[in-house]
Amino acid sequence: MAGDSLQHERIADLLGHQPNGNHSDRSHEESRATSPGVGGYRLGGGYGDNDVDVSRLGRTRPRVFPYARYLPYETESISQREQDVDEMIKHLYIAVASGDFVPGAVHWTKEIRGWMSLKFDLTKKQRISLVKLYYELCLAPGLEQAVAERFASMFMVLTKRKHYLRPGKDLILDWRPLFKELKVFVLPVDFSTPNTYSSKRNVRTLTKICTFAQLFFDPKEIPVMLEEFLPYFSLSYSEHAFVVLALMNLMLPTSPPPEGEEKLLPQSFFPTYFHLWSTINRSMMIDMRFLDIFSRQARDCLGAGHIPFGPCGLFTEQQSSIIFTAVLRLLEIPVGQATTPYSATVDVGAGSSLFLERDPRKHPVSHSIARWIVMSISPKCLESENEKSTLHQLEALIQGIETFFHPSNSGAWTRTLAQLVYYLADFFVMRWNREQSGEYEIPEDRKLNEAVKHRFVSCLRDVVFMGIYAKSGTAMNYSLSTLQSLAYLEPNLILPGALQRIYPAMQGLVEVHRTISSIRALQMLCNIIAKTKGFRCHLTTLLGLALPGIDANDLDKTMHTLAFIQAVCYNIPLHDLSKEPSRVKSDLNSDYEVVDPDSSLAAGSGTALAVEWITGQVGRFDQEGPGIEIDYMNELSEEDEEAILKSSTAGFAEFIISFLGRVFTLLQNLPDAARVKSGSPEENVVNTLPAAFTPMLASLSPELYDLALEHIAKFIAGHVVHQARDAMAFICNALVKISPKKALSRLLPELISSIRNEIDENGAGSTRTTGSEILPRDRALVWYVSILSMCVVHVGRDVIDFKDELFELAGFMQDTCKGIPLVHVSNFVHHLLLNLTVTYTMDYCLYEKGELERGLTPDSWGKAGDPTNLEIQWHVPQQDELSFAIRIFEAQGGRALNALSELISETAPIARDGVGKDWSDEVSRHLVLLRLVISGMSRLFRSDDGTVTPYTFDCAESHGQVVGIDESNDGTNDSAVDLGEPDDDKVKRSFQYPTGYPLEIGSPQYDAVHKLRKSAGETLHKIHEFLVKNQEDDVPCFNALYTAYKSWFVDIGIERSAHVLDRLTRLLSADTHPFKFSGTRKQYPRPLLVRRANLYHFQRLRFNEDPRAASELDKTLLLDLAHSSTSLYTDIRRTSQSAAEQAMKSIVGAKPLVIPVLLDALDDALKKSEHPRIKGAVYSLLFGSLAKPIGRNWKFAPTMIRLFIRVTEADRPSIQKLVVNSTFTIQDMTKALDRMVIIDEATLNAVWPDEVEAGINAGKQSRTVARTIEDAQAFVPAKKTRIKKRRVIIEQRKAELAAELIESVKSSHWKKASRTAVMAIGLDYRFETIASDSMLDVVVNGVIDPHPALRTLYASSLNAIFGLTQMRALTGHSYEKYLLDIHEDPDEVTVPTEPADPTWTARYLESFAKPEADAYIDADYPGWLVWKKTIRAFRPGPTGIQYDEVEDHVRRKMGSFIDRHWLSTYFGYMKQEPRDRHNDRFRMGSSMIVSYALDLMSDGFTAATFEDVIDLTRAVYGDGSDKHQHRAMAEIMGAMLTSSEDFDTELRTKVWEFAFPTLRRIFTDGLTPENISYWSTFVALVIGGKDPRRQWPLVDWLASYRLDMDTNAAFKESSKITLLQLVISSAGWHFQLDKPILKDFLGHLDHPYKGVREVMGTMLATIFRTRYHESYKDVATLLEAQRSASDIGVRPYQPSDEYTATINDVVSRLEKWRLERPAGTQTPTPYTQASKTVLLWLDTSLSTYDCTVLVPFFPGALMEQLLHMMDIKEDPELQSLAYHVFRHLPNIPHRPGEDADFVASLVKIGMNATSWHQRLRVLINIQVIYFRNLFLMPKKQAEDLFHCVREMLHDTQLEVRLGAAATLSGMVRCAPLAYRNKQISDLKKHFTNLLVKNPLPKRLRKAAAITSKEGAQEQNKLVLTRHAAVLGLGALVQAFPYTSPPPDWLPEVLATLAGRAASDPGTVGKSVKQVLSDFKKTRQDTWHVDVKAFKPEQLEDLEGVLWKSYFA
Repeated sequence: MAGDSLQHERIADLLGHQPNGNHSDRSHEESRATSPGVGGYRLGGGYGDNDVDVSRLGRTRPRVFPYARYLPYETESISQREQDVDEMIKHLYIAVASGDFVPGAVHWTKEIRGWMSLKFDLTKKQRISLVKLYYELCLAPGLEQAVAERFASMFMVLTKRKHYLRPGKDLILDWRPLFKELKVFVLPVDFSTPNTYSSKRNVRTLTKICTFAQLFFDPKEIPVMLEEFLPYFSLSYSEHAFVVLALMNLMLPTSPPPEGEEKLLPQSFFPTYFHLWSTINRSMMIDMRFLDIFSRQARDCLGAGHIPFGPCGLFTEQQSSIIFTAVLRLLEIPVGQATTPYSATVDVGAGSSLFLERDPRKHPVSHSIARWIVMSISPKCLESENEKSTLHQLEALIQGIETFFHPSNSGAWTRTLAQLVYYLADFFVMRWNREQSGEYEIPEDRKLNEAVKHRFVSCLRDVVFMGIYAKSGTAMNYSLSTLQSLAYLEPNLILPGALQRIYPAMQGLVEVHRTISSIRALQMLCNIIAKTKGFRCHLTTLLGLALPGIDANDLDKTMHTLAFIQAVCYNIPLHDLSKEPSRVKSDLNSDYEVVDPDSSLAAGSGTALAVEWITGQVGRFDQEGPGIEIDYMNELSEEDEEAILKSSTAGFAEFIISFLGRVFTLLQNLPDAARVKSGSPEENVVNTLPAAFTPMLASLSPELYDLALEHIAKFIAGHVVHQARDAMAFICNALVKISPKKALSRLLPELISSIRNEIDENGAGSTRTTGSEILPRDRALVWYVSILSMCVVHVGRDVIDFKDELFELAGFMQDTCKGIPLVHVSNFVHHLLLNLTVTYTMDYCLYEKGELERGLTPDSWGKAGDPTNLEIQWHVPQQDELSFAIRIFEAQGGRALNALSELISETAPIARDGVGKDWSDEVSRHLVLLRLVISGMSRLFRSDDGTVTPYTFDCAESHGQVVGIDESNDGTNDSAVDLGEPDDDKVKRSFQYPTGYPLEIGSPQYDAVHKLRKSAGETLHKIHEFLVKNQEDDVPCFNALYTAYKSWFVDIGIERSAHVLDRLTRLLSADTHPFKFSGTRKQYPRPLLVRRANLYHFQRLRFNEDPRAASELDKTLLLDLAHSSTSLYTDIRRTSQSAAEQAMKSIVGAKPLVIPVLLDALDDALKKSEHPRIKGAVYSLLFGSLAKPIGRNWKFAPTMIRLFIRVTEADRPSIQKLVVNSTFTIQDMTKALDRMVIIDEATLNAVWPDEVEAGINAGKQSRTVARTIEDAQAFVPAKKTRIKKRRVIIEQRKAELAAELIESVKSSHWKKASRTAVMAIGLDYRFETIASDSMLDVVVNGVIDPHPALRTLYASSLNAIFGLTQMRALTGHSYEKYLLDIHEDPDEVTVPTEPADPTWTARYLESFAKPEADAYIDADYPGWLVWKKTIRAFRPGPTGIQYDEVEDHVRRKMGSFIDRHWLSTYFGYMKQEPRDRHNDRFRMGSSMIVSYALDLMSDGFTAATFEDVIDLTRAVYGDGSDKHQHRAMAEIMGAMLTSSEDFDTELRTKVWEFAFPTLRRIFTDGLTPENISYWSTFVALVIGGKDPRRQWPLVDWLASYRLDMDTNAAFKESSKITLLQLVISSAGWHFQLDKPILKDFLGHLDHPYKGVREVMGTMLATIFRTRYHESYKDVATLLEAQRSASDIGVRPYQPSDEYTATINDVVSRLEKWRLERPAGTQTPTPYTQASKTVLLWLDTSLSTYDCTVLVPFFPGALMEQLLHMMDIKEDPELQSLAYHVFRHLPNIPHRPGEDADFVASLVKIGMNATSWHQRLRVLINIQVIYFRNLFLMPKKQAEDLFHCVREMLHDTQLEVRLGAAATLSGMVRCAPLAYRNKQISDLKKHFTNLLVKNPLPKRLRKAAAITSKEGAQEQNKLVLTRHAAVLGLGALVQAFPYTSPPPDWLPEVLATLAGRAASDPGTVGKSVKQVLSDFKKTRQDTWHVDVKAFKPEQLEDLEGVLWKSYFA
């Protein structure tokens, strides 16, 4: 075969390069006919230039792997594939054009996806038109959600990879349709009514579509998008701001704008982005959003040469520092005692913007951070003068948080950090690879170079080495992958350190978990080690060291060790290179010694050289410690390195022997695997063994292979290890696959004789066994049979040598065995058949044949396969194999069929006496045999054979048509057709692709095979009938029978029942995982590439097996399954249900066949009330693939719904559970069908394929569904009317069913009624009719039904009916307008704005302070950030809404039921106590119903009058003593006030005349802590989101509230303030009555009551917060203002003069009160009370987004006041509050340059404050502000802070000194490296000098008494100074608790401490000992390394202090 194909390729080349330049497609047609799959892929490794016009291709780069070329059979031509896909697209066109979405369009979508999954490429034109069509479809108004989701996912598949379509060049999508859909969810304010009818879309899908479509939006649209989004931005109601930013993140395109458009450069928008970012402080969500935007911008504009790019990428230094500051916040690293930098209260306001979040699991924030950093790095970073470039900042970031990577220091941050480093490395590798391969087109000066790469890897190296030993599994996984990426980039930087850590671990010198980490690290690094000079010499030693890891006591370690060995064997050949290649002895029986006698010992004596070198190297690792640098590139010459390498390979033989020894020991000690597939470690090991053995055996040299074969063969023969049976069988399979001839001839004879021996001598398998236990006597037999059956599967044609022995053996075993061993025998037959008939690869070798023949050299190590150049060995079944297979099939299959026929005949050889189980055993074992034989032969069955399916196609001629759509049944038997699914069973596909079918069609063998399959099917049916009649409780037989049914149905062409494809895919992806690096393609070892080709063959097989038409036999068998799906026995039901599911999937038209049978069975079971059968039927009908067809097919649906309602009455918990779970399925059936879908014609027409090739192959033009688009359009009208007609009939049916159900509701039990009502409502609720009269009757009266569950149900229906009525009226009574969201609200008016007038905003706001208005402006965003030309507003007064007859009729009908009785009943229920606590709140639902009733009343449709309502309302409230009365009252009042807005003036006045006095009374006297929540909701409902002028009397009255200082009813006061605060926060910046309130509150800060003070505090914060707005003239002005301000925009929240005056005034009053307060007063004073009010106000302000308004006030006044408050010991509440606020301060974001004053005042307090408490407290903030502003703080401030803390070590107070030491060590730790080293050397010098210069006088050591006073002071001062020095040095030591080995300066510091101060008395000596012992404690793990950093005399000094003898 190989020779042939070479010939062909040569011919193809000649044909392809014809000199006369005739390169039309024709020449290729001919060449393809002769050569297998040489297509356009051949020339030049990619698509040839003269071959296929590149512009047609749908890819910007060619495929790496030529899939079709490697298949061992002819494949289809490229033009053939394209013709097929054109055909599919035509069908799709017709389906969409005629409105046939399900099944039509969905089916063809599936087809096109399947076609693409075969790695076929759409042309660019096809792809573009399809993308546009699916974009249109997934957003098409009116399409049902589930279908739209299918189209959306297809849209994502088509746009997923960036190399198909280039954004902006090939495809531009319009963002508006998507925005319109999203708006419904997140900006409902733009619509007049809530969309109650159905939420039309799933918002998750929309956001996903955004992610994919965003790339293709046009960057020129950015200004337009901002014009659209930004006017919605408002922080007065913060949800809008969140939504706008989320929309910007999802929608704004980040691809580079076209050249020459200055206005569109990113920097013209960045200042505005930064400005918006700074308006929402302290929000984690916003930080994440902006990082996402910026990181995408950085990625997309990296390649655009015309966009300026500097050391910080696209960003300026200031912007970059701000982003890094945000990164530091996002990592949530704990600093000192600081709380998180975020405030939860801000993100609570995110509201509906949560819908727009990206999935945080898929887009973790660390992903954005890493993307932003890596995409901003370029060589320009290295040129940056001031070290502020992205790369420098990254180094500073990593150094600052280094200690948080250490395993001992783990916490919430561990995972994020590990993830961050992982993504950093991953993005860097990707960018590096793609730049190197030229895939990224990037300007030269931005390309990463060696220097940048070196810096980057050095920066991450240390933290990754810490991370691989992490305690958390996920963090460890991330770190290991990172390690691999870094080593890939810079092997010489990573490998020395890695080996230095790995050797001790592998030698068992450290803890176990470090050993496991090390083995895993080796597995990840193996690929790189094998390629890298010098390091690869270590590999063989490491292999040897890994062996002890195979250990039955530690299965986890065993797994990783095996994985490591597997990785090594994929990378290096286990060939002994130290010998000269000798002649290979090929005959089988020559004995090999380990070293061939005739080979000269070339390179020294075996492994001696290598051993010596490695020993030296390990010593060197030990010596130099973790920081080791090794450069083998220059150290070793090429020759030496090769000599060492060769010598290291001499030990492989020993390795193999000991490896096999360890594996055998492991297998003998494995515990019994209790169950299969339990996921236990034992099972994992058994699964890992074959994965490790296959590559290992494949990489052995022939002599070593013989050695392994001998060992394994001996083990098999000498042992029977029952629990390791499968593992051993797998190992043998691997062994035989590698060299079938050799292995089979060694193993088979022994196995066969052992089997015969066991059976003949030991009588194994002679008795029937029960259960699944295998008898000890049979174990040896099962062991041999299992091994034998794995030795003959997938091993190729060499089995033929033993064909007679195997054939006889099978027969012999079938005759003599019984019981369980027989299953293994049948399995053996199955395997043998698979081996003979299936096409598969037979190639596991690491190298091509040619290389092996030339002999391997050291260069062969670590070589990846070349995907474009493989010679694959395939197993293609030959004639002799097929004959043998058919012989077995006929013998074994025939045997089973005969036996079964006998067993069910009258004269059965075994009696069915019902006592023994012999008969059923016999039946089930023959069924098992039959099943396995069928699936073994599956490859030889063809689904289009006459015995399999009635429709056969003449394959030769019709390849790839779908025979025209059958139009015969127009108008013949109308009703029958139209109810079914249209064309379901006619959508028959016959796109088949060649898969190398082995038999000749129509040959005798072919017929024999298919006949036997048919008779098998018939026998199965007979057995079914027999069992049902005679043995209906025989579960084992039934199970075997239905499993056989399953195989019979699905195993055609490919063995689907074994899930071959899934298995191959999973195993391959697991094995390729370690070789994947971002940005590389298929750089796998050769065996994995070969497996990819094999998998591709199986994908083609699977593709061809699509559902087939049913033959008569199929139908019979399907009905058998349906019958048993409702069996009485659970197990039988389950098996047959699963078989039936599978069968229905593989047969077209099976479902309509089965459904009626199941429905009848259910009906019958209900009559007889047989619960098990009810369960079976319900389950089969509603929980599988039948539910959807039933819902679509209205022949069945009504029956189903009626039956379901009967099922709900059954009283079995298990049935009720089924009912509950399937309710939604049934409700889905009642929904209206889509009656209109709106699609753009042009987009649809663009899909139609061009007919180009019509001329070329006119001769063999295949039949097609339609030649031209006109032909196709001719189909459409007929199809459309058919679909329409069907819809009309179905809707009629639905209406009839609804009427019937409604009648039954009236008389049934509540539980049944509630289920029935749900369906009835679903069936009856339609846009056209709204609801039928009988329905309205049930619903309106149902609202006052005595049963609470029914009440809630009907209430929600009533709300929906009202909602729909209103909706219809607003959309002009037209369904189309409803779909398009076109609202025509008569009350809406458009108010023009005058933003050009500077006084406009002020005038606009003033209008809100007056009650009268021309138009109500409900939304609060217009003008907050920018003005638009107009505002949407509503005209006051009665509503102008017009109802048409339908709506009017419904309203009148409903009104007729509402009389006084109805109202009083309903009100009565409203004030009942709710049943669960959860419902005890203001219920919107009840309020809505009352307001609807009032609405009908105002139109005079109701019997009740408004006077009745007033009476009844008063009755509800009663005396107001009970909270439930209040709840009902609040609901009714809410309804009155909201609905009265639309009434005419007279009625409206009546409402207010009743409501206002009532409310005033309640608010003044009736509020209690119990009922305040209802009234709060009431206020929010009436005022929230509306114009405050709508409820003016209420607003005005609440705003006129003033504090009453004399009252003692604190609650009344605070509750009124609460309500007022609600008004203010609801109305936001529209609330204009704030001045007097502020004045009143600020005047009474010292209110005596705590409750009132708390509300006052929050109230002040709220008022100040809502005063802020920006109101730019328009978006352009906004952008310009920000650009001109600075590169980070304008500072928001600049305090106004008034505000400044207010704050200063408050501070001075506090100061005055403080001085008046006598010290030590226990009772409250004005000072303490006012302070608490102020603190609450500050606390509220600081935890919202406008906290930066207070920044200018921190230094000085505010901070000093806070410190004073903390000193008031008498009032602990005040102290803790003040402390809490104080800790907020440094977490508030400071803009660059704003921290100077703050730092100065911190330093001032630290140095000069008189109270030591204050000095101590300031330290907390110093550390936090330093850390948070690491990237923003100028050098000078940092110096000041360090100096201040250093001086505070001399503080007289011990606590302050200790605090300062802790702070100092924290600051040193997080300082950037260069700065840190400078600080360390300064501090070390400073403190050492202090110690040396201030020695303790001699006599003091004896602690002699001191007499004089000065002496004592001197003495104290000395001790202080020495303590400061000791603490300072200690702080330096403690700053690096984990750095191993310790930094160079550290040993000296410790020695100084130990030598100079350890013997001091008191605290000083104690501190020294503390430091030393801590040092030792944190280094237990690494002491063996760290101890080397000390000189011997230093160690002695230390030991003198630390390890004092106990007795000394």
